[in-house]
Amino acid sequence: MFRSLAAGLALCAAALLPQPAPAQNLTDRPITLVTGYAPGGSTDIAARLVSERFAHHIGAGTRMVVENRPGASGTVASDWLRRQPPDGHTLMLIEVSSHAIAPAALQGGTSFDPVADFTQIAMIGTAPLVLIANPRFPAADATAAIARLRAARPEEIAYATSGVGSIPHLAVEMLANQLGTRFTHVPYRSGGLMLTAIHQGEGEFGIAVLASAAAQIRGGMVRGLAVTSRERFPSFPELPSLAEGALPGFEMTTWNMIVGPPGMPRPLVDRLNRALVAAVAEPALAERFLQTGVTIWPGENSPETTRDFMVSEVAKYREVVARTGVRLER
Repeated sequence: MFRSLAAGLALCAAALLPQPAPAQNLTDRPITLVTGYAPGGSTDIAARLVSERFAHHIGAGTRMVVENRPGASGTVASDWLRRQPPDGHTLMLIEVSSHAIAPAALQGGTSFDPVADFTQIAMIGTAPLVLIANPRFPAADATAAIARLRAARPEEIAYATSGVGSIPHLAVEMLANQLGTRFTHVPYRSGGLMLTAIHQGEGEFGIAVLASAAAQIRGGMVRGLAVTSRERFPSFPELPSLAEGALPGFEMTTWNMIVGPPGMPRPLVDRLNRALVAAVAEPALAERFLQTGVTIWPGENSPETTRDFMVSEVAKYREVVARTGVRLER
């Protein structure tokens, strides 16, 4: 009887001990990788580039599909993601517009906390922006373009963006602020539509993510004038940086990271982190990203460093918005 009682007490004690989280089966159905923009933009391009190799490194039998949920510069998809189950089957490729700019610059802010309401998994890379214009824009280079924009009467020139609150929107508003003028904003629902609009002359110029505009620049649909990074970009050495001559001190870049809903189990987060880091370390994939205008993240890439980077970006754009006075209406 005493042996039975002791065995029963041991079982009860074991039941009270912390139990390991159950293994997450990520092969029972596809993983959905969401983007907050329509097809054709830089986040969509990045998601489709990374999805196959990301799934491969998660494990045999893993399938990943890209789903576009456009609206309000990615914030519609972000708000949706934070309410999904934290089981690893729904992830999102985010960028600076939805998670750093919108919370600071949008009138009324966002419905989510850009850090606390998500599980940060890993970085993909960074990318400069590029000043582009309609091929008939009366300026052949960056210096002439900046002179033309500086001399224009307020609201005389229209510019296109990928949406209200997007990084192209904030970038042009910062440009206008530095030049002491204003332009007419014509927003579209994606980077692809923005580029088409500039090609057709509905917007005379814009600032696009280089990854989104690379093919159109090479094809002559839009005229590339200058990148917004401090130095020239390796795959577009013919494009000067704005900072090196036409507009000293102007610098802005964007980035991509993978996040999930809040509350994801740490073993699952670590598994996804290892898979993504392995995928972007493949030379062939890194080269494909470079050709589209993205440099693979060069430093430590853990969930902790990814979260720390997110915290720093939120603080950075709060300061940018406060310094420039830029406010974005919905």
